[in-house]
Amino acid sequence: MLILGIESATQQVGCALGGHEGVLASAHSARGRRHAETIAPQIQFVTRQARIELRDVGCVAVDLGPGLYTGLRVGISSAMAVAYALGVPMIGVSSLDLLAFAVRHTNRLIVAAIDARRSELFYAFYRQVPGGIQRVSEAQVGTPDDLASELLATSEEVLLVGDGARRYSEVFHRLQKTEIAEQDLAHPSAASLVQLAHARALREEFVKPWELKPIYLRAPDADINWNTR
Repeated sequence: MLILGIESATQQVGCALGGHEGVLASAHSARGRRHAETIAPQIQFVTRQARIELRDVGCVAVDLGPGLYTGLRVGISSAMAVAYALGVPMIGVSSLDLLAFAVRHTNRLIVAAIDARRSELFYAFYRQVPGGIQRVSEAQVGTPDDLASELLATSEEVLLVGDGARRYSEVFHRLQKTEIAEQDLAHPSAASLVQLAHARALREEFVKPWELKPIYLRAPDADINWNTR
């Protein structure tokens, strides 16, 4: 089965195509046009690079968040529109799972952290397991100091990954046994999305487009601003 993956939880937008042969094509953009102006051209690019017609796609995978509210809405809406048009099922994956999956080969405790703005982070803890990663905490929202306090309470070596970890690196660099992953791993990957979705597709863990539930963890910034006026 061919899977189209659409990822838009952070400032980066990504699309990828793949299946049992692995990832056939992917494209990511972190600067320039807005999410809504980027997704459609990226879909056209990856289908062209993979030499595949869009009608051959059998499943659409999408990043459910947590992440930037507007980006998530655009990505999920675009993915749903494609799935409806093709008449195919969908698979949703957490953005934090995608970040952790990219560093799945480490033996350290993995902490995925996304910049939630307003001086907060979305984060979750993971461990390596055969074939991938396992989340060992609920996804949550908190300040960099909140996360630092949790890391201080563990005696394990930690690998922090995500744009949130890098934005507040001065908070985490003071911690012993804690390392921040490199910049090219700072955003969720559409290629990882296709890989994780393919494993779920083999188990037939599909949902209908209207069954998708975004992971926001926090009210949109516009609602917060209105409530505090």
